Amino acid sequence: MNKIKRLFPVVFLAVMWVSHAQAMPDSFADLAEAQANSVVNISTTKHAKLAQRGLPPGFGSPRGGTPFDDFFHDFLRNMPRQQPQERHALGTGFILSADGYVVTNNHVVEGADEVIVKMRDGTEHEAKIIGTDPKLDVALIKFKAKHLKAVTLGNSNKLRVGDWVVAIGNPFGLEQTVTAGIVSAKGRVIGSGPYDDFIQTDAAINPGNSGGPLFNKQGEVVGINTAIYSSSGGNNGIGFAIPINLAKSELDELREKGHVTRAQLGVHITDVDKETMQALGLKNREGALVPQVVAGSAADKAGILPGDVIVSFDGKAVHKAHDLPLRVARHTPGDRVKVGVIRNGHHKTITVKVEAMQDEETAANGKPYHNNAKVRLGMVVDNLSSDLAARLQTRVKHGVVVTQVQRGMPAARGGIQRGDVIYRINGKDVDNVREFSTLAKTFNPGQVLRVMLDRRGDQVFALVKLPKKQKADD
Repeated sequence: MNKIKRLFPVVFLAVMWVSHAQAMPDSFADLAEAQANSVVNISTTKHAKLAQRGLPPGFGSPRGGTPFDDFFHDFLRNMPRQQPQERHALGTGFILSADGYVVTNNHVVEGADEVIVKMRDGTEHEAKIIGTDPKLDVALIKFKAKHLKAVTLGNSNKLRVGDWVVAIGNPFGLEQTVTAGIVSAKGRVIGSGPYDDFIQTDAAINPGNSGGPLFNKQGEVVGINTAIYSSSGGNNGIGFAIPINLAKSELDELREKGHVTRAQLGVHITDVDKETMQALGLKNREGALVPQVVAGSAADKAGILPGDVIVSFDGKAVHKAHDLPLRVARHTPGDRVKVGVIRNGHHKTITVKVEAMQDEETAANGKPYHNNAKVRLGMVVDNLSSDLAARLQTRVKHGVVVTQVQRGMPAARGGIQRGDVIYRINGKDVDNVREFSTLAKTFNPGQVLRVMLDRRGDQVFALVKLPKKQKADD
């Protein structure tokens, strides 16, 4: 089965030949020669820690003093010492500035104790890691140098599917390898993180190309080669590069602070499915549904509510949930951004001041409610007391507490958890178990319930889909 794989060492230079956009270049030689000195080979060494010597498991005494202790200590003392184990990796990078700054993938240098940059002429330089962004998989390193030939950063937004691109790198350690192909697709999501927006290319990329540049036909860097789609570890004609526009927006911050501070809204999001569209009366499945708003977050302060569907951010459409993190990531904490939402069938614009992302985020009064309605929900609720509200750190002061959730039942499938406080269903407030029980008797098989709840101070919106056929009572 094919798998997405990180490209472990190799430089990939994208070479574009200046010619007609639709014409196939006669040769990529001029581009390859012009950019070769800007592509470097990166090798890293990581020292594995040795286990501390001691008595074999099961021997010796916690208090010491057994006849065998001296024997084993002498035995271990006279054993030959193990040599430290080392792990080596190869990758590629490209020169960002004449004074020795180099861009590569984070996974090429992550955890490395030693980083060596090898130039085209064979000279080697020890480099230090300046900054890393594991989420985007970008790293900035530096070695002492002057008058180096730096690359020119292009505009990845201008790339079109079908455009020629060239990669120069060190696949399998084979230095200064040039491959060419076209942009096969844009905006690929491969499951590597929330900021997936990859350029897909059929230019040959293999292990060792990681961190290398992808060039357009003008010889500008438009991507950073990062991953391949392969079952064997070799090239299958599908490679992925980080758009340079995503990376260059954070390079100055990596240089100055060593890390990236991203903006965040403070919402949990999911795609709009068919059932959600019908339940909320939406015209289509466009946008990002907000099931939960984090208490005290930027979204909470601005008035975004669970159940809202975010359809635009800063004037740009949000077609699906994955679009939103990419839109937010392009902003700086403190920016004021207009967010378009659909609430109760009406469009609303809310101004949000985005905030900095933080570094790595049943006793009660009354009779519990059981499954005595037309459709089993698979949960037990109880009245919310003031004492329980304080213990659960809720913001709401009325509702019913979920004390039990049955696995595989509608409540569980809808994401409801033990300790949640349900305070509104289908737009109707729920103050206590009696009101909940009365309302539950009106639920019909196949209905989708819109549930508002409080989860330790966070506002959460859940859709509970009831089965179409009634099941027997417990």
